[in-house]
Amino acid sequence: MKHKPLALNRGFSLIELLIVIAIILIIAAIAIPNMLRTKLSANEAAAVSNMRSITTAEATYSASFGTSVGYAPTLASLGPGATCDPAHACIIDNVLGCATEPCFKDGFDFFMTSNSAAMPYLDFAVTSTPRQWGGSGQKNFCAIEDGVLRYEPNAAASKGAAVPHDTCASFAQYTAI
Repeated sequence: MKHKPLALNRGFSLIELLIVIAIILIIAAIAIPNMLRTKLSANEAAAVSNMRSITTAEATYSASFGTSVGYAPTLASLGPGATCDPAHACIIDNVLGCATEPCFKDGFDFFMTSNSAAMPYLDFAVTSTPRQWGGSGQKNFCAIEDGVLRYEPNAAASKGAAVPHDTCASFAQYTAI
Protein backbone atom coordinates (compact mmCIF):
# COMPACT_ATOMS: atom_id res chain seq x y z
CA MET A 1 0.00 0.00 0.00
CA LYS A 2 1.12 3.42 -0.86
CA HIS A 3 0.94 6.10 1.73
CA LYS A 4 -0.39 9.46 0.79
CA PRO A 5 1.62 12.43 2.06
CA LEU A 6 -0.12 14.25 4.87
CA ALA A 7 -1.38 17.72 4.10
CA LEU A 8 0.59 20.32 6.06
CA ASN A 9 -1.27 23.01 7.94
CA ARG A 10 0.53 26.22 6.96
CA GLY A 11 -1.29 28.79 9.16
CA PHE A 12 -1.18 29.85 12.78
CA SER A 13 -3.88 28.98 15.19
CA LEU A 14 -5.81 31.68 16.99
CA ILE A 15 -4.20 30.68 20.28
CA GLU A 16 -0.70 31.10 18.84
CA LEU A 17 -1.57 34.58 17.53
CA LEU A 18 -3.05 35.59 20.89
CA ILE A 19 0.10 34.43 22.69
CA VAL A 20 2.28 36.52 20.35
CA ILE A 21 0.06 39.59 20.87
CA ALA A 22 0.18 39.10 24.65
CA ILE A 23 3.99 38.95 24.57
CA ILE A 24 4.14 42.16 22.50
CA LEU A 25 1.80 43.93 24.94
CA ILE A 26 3.90 42.85 27.94
CA ILE A 27 7.08 44.15 26.29
CA ALA A 28 5.33 47.45 25.44
CA ALA A 29 4.07 47.80 29.02
CA ILE A 30 7.65 47.53 30.24
CA ALA A 31 9.27 49.68 27.54
CA ILE A 32 6.89 52.68 27.30
CA PRO A 33 7.36 53.99 30.89
CA ASN A 34 11.13 53.67 30.49
CA MET A 35 10.95 55.58 27.22
CA LEU A 36 8.92 58.38 28.88
CA ARG A 37 11.41 58.65 31.77
CA THR A 38 14.25 58.79 29.25
CA LYS A 39 12.47 61.58 27.35
CA LEU A 40 12.01 63.56 30.60
CA SER A 41 15.69 63.14 31.43
CA ALA A 42 16.71 64.22 27.93
CA ASN A 43 14.51 67.34 28.10
CA GLU A 44 15.93 68.26 31.50
CA ALA A 45 19.52 67.75 30.27
CA ALA A 46 18.74 69.97 27.27
CA ALA A 47 17.27 72.63 29.59
CA VAL A 48 20.45 72.58 31.70
CA SER A 49 22.56 72.91 28.55
CA ASN A 50 20.42 75.82 27.33
CA MET A 51 20.73 77.48 30.76
CA ARG A 52 24.51 77.18 30.54
CA SER A 53 24.38 78.80 27.09
CA ILE A 54 22.30 81.68 28.44
CA THR A 55 24.56 82.31 31.46
CA THR A 56 27.62 82.22 29.19
CA ALA A 57 25.85 84.62 26.81
CA GLU A 58 25.15 86.96 29.74
CA ALA A 59 28.85 87.00 30.65
CA THR A 60 29.73 87.72 27.02
CA TYR A 61 27.08 90.45 26.84
CA SER A 62 28.37 92.14 29.99
CA ALA A 63 31.99 91.97 28.79
CA SER A 64 31.05 93.22 25.30
CA PHE A 65 28.92 96.21 26.29
CA GLY A 66 30.62 97.20 29.55
CA THR A 67 29.56 98.38 32.96
CA SER A 68 27.38 101.18 31.59
CA VAL A 69 24.98 98.55 30.19
CA GLY A 70 25.54 95.62 32.56
CA TYR A 71 23.68 92.37 31.88
CA ALA A 72 20.94 91.73 29.32
CA PRO A 73 17.52 92.31 30.93
CA THR A 74 15.63 90.02 28.51
CA LEU A 75 16.33 86.98 26.37
CA ALA A 76 15.54 89.09 23.28
CA SER A 77 18.50 91.33 24.22
CA LEU A 78 20.78 88.31 23.82
CA GLY A 79 19.14 87.18 20.57
CA PRO A 80 19.62 88.19 16.96
CA GLY A 81 18.58 91.46 15.38
CA ALA A 82 19.09 93.54 12.25
CA THR A 83 22.18 95.02 13.90
CA CYS A 84 24.10 93.59 16.83
CA ASP A 85 23.80 96.08 19.68
CA PRO A 86 22.68 96.02 23.35
CA ALA A 87 19.04 95.59 22.25
CA HIS A 88 19.88 92.50 20.14
CA ALA A 89 23.39 91.27 20.86
CA CYS A 90 23.35 88.31 18.40
CA ILE A 91 24.87 85.97 21.01
CA ILE A 92 22.19 83.25 21.18
CA ASP A 93 19.83 81.87 18.54
CA ASN A 94 16.36 83.20 17.79
CA VAL A 95 14.71 80.26 19.63
CA LEU A 96 16.23 81.07 23.04
CA GLY A 97 16.49 84.77 22.21
CA CYS A 98 12.88 85.06 21.07
CA ALA A 99 11.07 88.39 20.85
CA THR A 100 8.40 87.55 23.43
CA GLU A 101 8.96 85.47 26.56
CA PRO A 102 8.59 82.72 27.42
CA CYS A 103 11.00 81.34 24.84
CA PHE A 104 10.21 77.66 24.23
CA LYS A 105 12.85 75.03 23.48
CA ASP A 106 13.09 71.27 24.09
CA GLY A 107 9.92 71.08 26.20
CA PHE A 108 10.88 73.99 28.51
CA ASP A 109 9.87 77.64 28.77
CA PHE A 110 12.68 80.14 29.44
CA PHE A 111 12.26 83.50 31.24
CA MET A 112 14.67 86.32 32.14
CA THR A 113 14.38 89.06 34.76
CA SER A 114 16.51 91.63 36.56
CA ASN A 115 16.14 93.48 39.86
CA SER A 116 17.45 96.62 38.14
CA ALA A 117 14.79 98.84 36.58
CA ALA A 118 17.11 100.50 34.06
CA MET A 119 20.67 100.45 32.70
CA PRO A 120 23.06 99.41 34.00
CA TYR A 121 21.42 96.07 34.76
CA LEU A 122 23.52 94.84 37.68
CA ASP A 123 22.04 91.34 37.89
CA PHE A 124 19.87 88.82 36.08
CA ALA A 125 17.91 85.68 36.83
CA VAL A 126 17.06 83.16 34.13
CA THR A 127 14.45 80.46 34.69
CA SER A 128 13.57 77.31 32.77
CA THR A 129 10.42 75.41 33.60
CA PRO A 130 8.67 72.48 31.89
CA ARG A 131 5.90 73.49 29.52
CA GLN A 132 3.94 70.42 30.65
CA TRP A 133 4.73 69.28 34.19
CA GLY A 134 5.44 65.56 34.19
CA GLY A 135 5.17 65.44 30.40
CA SER A 136 8.21 67.44 29.29
CA GLY A 137 10.04 67.65 32.62
CA GLN A 138 9.77 67.54 36.41
CA LYS A 139 12.32 70.15 37.50
CA ASN A 140 12.41 73.94 37.55
CA PHE A 141 15.86 75.47 36.96
CA CYS A 142 17.30 78.93 37.54
CA ALA A 143 20.64 80.72 37.36
CA ILE A 144 21.95 84.14 38.28
CA GLU A 145 25.11 86.07 37.41
CA ASP A 146 27.33 83.78 39.52
CA GLY A 147 26.81 81.15 36.77
CA VAL A 148 25.70 78.42 39.20
CA LEU A 149 22.76 76.43 37.87
CA ARG A 150 20.15 75.52 40.45
CA TYR A 151 17.01 73.41 40.60
CA GLU A 152 13.97 73.54 42.86
CA PRO A 153 14.12 70.32 44.93
CA ASN A 154 10.49 70.31 46.09
CA ALA A 155 8.89 71.53 42.87
CA ALA A 156 5.37 70.35 42.12
CA ALA A 157 4.41 72.54 39.14
CA SER A 158 5.75 74.66 36.31
CA LYS A 159 6.44 78.34 36.85
CA GLY A 160 4.51 80.95 34.91
CA ALA A 161 7.23 83.61 35.03
CA ALA A 162 10.87 84.18 35.89
CA VAL A 163 11.96 83.27 39.39
CA PRO A 164 13.08 86.45 41.20
CA HIS A 165 16.84 86.90 41.60
CA ASP A 166 16.80 86.59 45.40
CA THR A 167 14.64 83.45 45.27
CA CYS A 168 17.05 81.78 42.85
CA ALA A 169 20.02 82.79 45.01
CA SER A 170 18.40 81.26 48.12
CA PHE A 171 19.88 77.85 48.81
CA ALA A 172 16.87 77.15 51.02
CA GLN A 173 14.65 77.17 47.92
CA TYR A 174 17.05 76.18 45.10
CA THR A 175 19.87 73.65 45.19
CA ALA A 176 23.01 73.91 43.06
CA ILE A 177 23.37 71.30 40.36
